[in-house]
Amino acid sequence: MFDDLPPDLERLRRHALWLNRIDAKIARLERREAEAEHGRKTRPRPPEWVVEVGIGAGKPPVQVHAGTCHMISSRSRPVSRDEARRLLAEGLRACTHCQPDTQLHINDLAARGPRARRRLRPASR
Repeated sequence: MFDDLPPDLERLRRHALWLNRIDAKIARLERREAEAEHGRKTRPRPPEWVVEVGIGAGKPPVQVHAGTCHMISSRSRPVSRDEARRLLAEGLRACTHCQPDTQLHINDLAARGPRARRRLRPASR
């Protein structure tokens, strides 16, 4: 029945040691995969919109980014969609890579320039 196994006790013990090592390695890899999957499932979602802030005490905002933009600096904070729209409407620069003004459908404001943006008023209904 077990003709494919070594006939002597020494080689059987050696194979048993290898099986233990293989089982331990499998268990470590399964644990690592489970931890990685748990991390993927529980990772917080990136913010939808981010404002990059400047250097200094007041840290004024510099530009608006989409939350997935690769150009976001470490000096940034998440903002809501409404705040991102407001900041862009008030003349804050939009990132040229992710183009949040286009994504937020306010790219018509970008064509008018920062001074014109400040004078714009909401359209009356």
